[in-house]
Amino acid sequence: MKKAVTLPPSANPRVPEPEAPFYHEVPLQIRFNDIDMLGHMNNGVYLTMMDLGKAHYFNDVLGEKVNWHEINVAVVNINVNFYAATFLTDTISVVTRIVAMSKHSLTMEQRIIETTTGEVKCLARTIMAGYDIKTATSLPIDPVWFKKISEWEETDFALPQ
Repeated sequence: MKKAVTLPPSANPRVPEPEAPFYHEVPLQIRFNDIDMLGHMNNGVYLTMMDLGKAHYFNDVLGEKVNWHEINVAVVNINVNFYAATFLTDTISVVTRIVAMSKHSLTMEQRIIETTTGEVKCLARTIMAGYDIKTATSLPIDPVWFKKISEWEETDFALPQ
């Protein structure tokens, strides 16, 4: 049975409190080549780590291994706010949740956190749109996704008509 990830209140007043619990967390490994000349993790690496969180989230929530050659969503927008530097010695994870769904898109929130202190390193909002990879055209979000994501997030994302 899943349980909510415990996130302590942030000591940084700029970090917004989560609107709902996170039920998905993936531990992350920082590699030496993730660190830039300033001694902290390069900004681009955060996006790669959040992609790993997305992949695990969809596999776990949908209850099956997603075939990434037939995935029916594509990233159309990512906004990231950085709050604290990440260093090689930090112990971090990514927490992920879906915060909104419509007929043709979903909005995902992710946070990379320092697991020993709960410090939020960054917060991202990603919009993913329904997409047919074979025809390169827009399509509605799969109704099965609505159902499974609603159950996982304990939120009623009503399937639009």
